[in-house]
Amino acid sequence: MQPADFKFPVRVYYEDTDAGGIVYNANYLKFLERARTEWLRARGVEQDEWLGRGIAFVVRHIDIDFHRAARFNQMLQVSCAIQELKRASVIFTQQIENESSQLVVSARATIACVNLDGMRPTVFPDVIKGVFSSGTHATVVY
Repeated sequence: MQPADFKFPVRVYYEDTDAGGIVYNANYLKFLERARTEWLRARGVEQDEWLGRGIAFVVRHIDIDFHRAARFNQMLQVSCAIQELKRASVIFTQQIENESSQLVVSARATIACVNLDGMRPTVFPDVIKGVFSSGTHATVVY
């Protein structure tokens, strides 16, 4: 749906690494999450506003492939693009590249829209669907 034109920079801090200075595998999930959050923010979607309205976006499933290690103090670029939009979920494709543009991680994340009252899937609000399908900015009316 959207080209992978969104890239979010992440520096690898010491706290992200193991004793050998290599990024600990679970920390890549944090980098991917930050990029999805910033992708939404860049399009005018602030998740805290939706949480206040009883709507949350939660990870339902992630497929991740590790291609090479990232190391302490490297600058990484995390890309984010929509692969598929459904009524109550969206699939993002993401990549993490190092400063030499080498692929470090590739991932596919399924994010579900849920109603916080029962943590049950719910249809994306129209304004969010519009952001996902057209790349426009959200206009939230309260």
